[in-house]
Amino acid sequence: MKRKLLMLVAMVAPMMAADFSGSWMLNVAKSQYGQFPAPDVMMRTVKMAGTQLSMSTYQKGAQGEVTSELKYTTDGKPSFNGASTGIARMEGDALVIESSREAQGAKLTQRDTWTLSPDKKTLTVQSHVKLPNGEFDVKQVFEKAPGLK
Repeated sequence: MKRKLLMLVAMVAPMMAADFSGSWMLNVAKSQYGQFPAPDVMMRTVKMAGTQLSMSTYQKGAQGEVTSELKYTTDGKPSFNGASTGIARMEGDALVIESSREAQGAKLTQRDTWTLSPDKKTLTVQSHVKLPNGEFDVKQVFEKAPGLK
């Protein structure tokens, strides 16, 4: 009986992985950008289906407007998004995305850890960024956009 229960848990666990799908608005007041200016507005739309993850991010701030589209698989296989290479994988209920890119001859690496609040209305992204001249952390707190999935 115990063996059957363990087998059932092993089969069901991957199906219960956190789903980060939805439209998310950055709560600047709850986020921490350290010495860097936070954007005035940031919205991220995330779609997860099986091992497929896509996200579209729009942000507006002092440096203008930027939109990005990124795609990953959550099985740890490499994904290529223009000049950026990365892997995404589930670690328990957290989504971890590790990426790197070259910009002006310098290598930038980033590790993002995504977590959902128990009510699934808040997405927190903890980022650790490494540059040739140092490292820093950023915490972004997103809230489900009203009226959107």
